[in-house]
Amino acid sequence: MSLAQTYVQQLQAVAAGNKKILERLPEDKLEWRPHEKSMTLGRLAMHLAELPLWVNRLLDSDGFDFASIVYKPNMPENKEQILAEYDNKLAAAVEALSKATDEDLQKNWSLRRGDHIIYDLPRTAILHREQQHMVHHRGQLSVYLRLLDVPVPGMFGPSADER
Repeated sequence: MSLAQTYVQQLQAVAAGNKKILERLPEDKLEWRPHEKSMTLGRLAMHLAELPLWVNRLLDSDGFDFASIVYKPNMPENKEQILAEYDNKLAAAVEALSKATDEDLQKNWSLRRGDHIIYDLPRTAILHREQQHMVHHRGQLSVYLRLLDVPVPGMFGPSADER
């Protein structure tokens, strides 16, 4: 099995859990936040929906410099927009990753902010890190759902709400 096939399988496994969380979003609570320093439910969900884009960035370049862009968060208008964004970004990520060679995935990729190098690692390590990033935000969303009394879906077996 190629590295790309392995990472596609891992991405799809993580993606299935992400989708379960995103499907539970209460449409009328997208502006809710648990604390003034926290993202809104909708913003956090959109961030998770956009994360598969990093697979494409990783494969289409040798690195990314945060100093080269002015970041403007994509604020969703509704749940359907979040789900569509996720489906589109995930499909593009799986397609790009499916075409990658082992050699492509072993090359280094760097993330920086101007002169500050955040990391310079093999693409395989970055793919693993991005999957962890998705799981991290999925976990945050599960807490948001719990605080809103929305049944939390199980990720690795049934949740307390599913027993």
